[in-house]
Amino acid sequence: MLKLKKYKNKPFSLFLRIIVCLSALITIGILCTLILYIVIKGVPNITPELFAWEYTSENASMMPAIINTVLMTGLALILAVPVGVFSAIYMVEYAKKGSRLVALVSLTTETLSGIPSIIYGLFGYLVFVVALGWRLSFLGGAITLAIMVLPTIMRTTEEALKAVPDSFREGSYGLGAGRLKTIFKIVLPSAVPGILSGVILAIGRIVGETAALLYTAGTQAKIPESVFESGCTLAVHMYKLMSEGLYTNQAYATAVVLLVMVIIINMISGKLAKKLQKNY
Repeated sequence: MLKLKKYKNKPFSLFLRIIVCLSALITIGILCTLILYIVIKGVPNITPELFAWEYTSENASMMPAIINTVLMTGLALILAVPVGVFSAIYMVEYAKKGSRLVALVSLTTETLSGIPSIIYGLFGYLVFVVALGWRLSFLGGAITLAIMVLPTIMRTTEEALKAVPDSFREGSYGLGAGRLKTIFKIVLPSAVPGILSGVILAIGRIVGETAALLYTAGTQAKIPESVFESGCTLAVHMYKLMSEGLYTNQAYATAVVLLVMVIIINMISGKLAKKLQKNY
């Protein structure tokens, strides 16, 4: 009753609060419903055969896809994170304020972040599969994913660097440190939690991506011996099982494993971000 009295003269504020609470409840409800549906459908179908080292038509093993997912994520991040972080450093620390180059890069980044993943897949197919002659390859898929998550890493890194107080830089310059040393010893450590947030978002998109990889990395269920061989990730493996219509139960089991992987990655990344934030 006391809380309602606060809104006696502000009914619109009460209306907005109700809308916000309802929106939050609806979002949580949808998430819980999806998780519950996947768990109910998938957990009973998890069998030891699904974790066999090699995929066959009898076991429909997901183990090669799990390993490929880890390898694909690591390779894509190795390609995307340095480019994204260093580009953001240039835009924030070196480029002149209000320069046309910064405006052009910002516009390009915003445009790239809004492009559907299927367009990235077609681009990767035309460039890496057809033009360069790599065929369906692990490397082509990783580069395509790196290009796709690059805007996210750039934007989050840029905002993290801007959030570092200018007094940190001025204090470092006052002690005689140069710009490069100030950036790597003072600014970057302070911005690490924000940068890591962008990396977490990129990992989530890489792990769950299918459309871009169908045209670049292929759907072959095996661990590639080189980066120029085909190999499918867990999300592509699940899509392939469901689309064939013969392994629906295995597809639900794969969805459970994929969900668990995403949760574990987010938990580890979140704890790492909190630890780094405490240190800096």
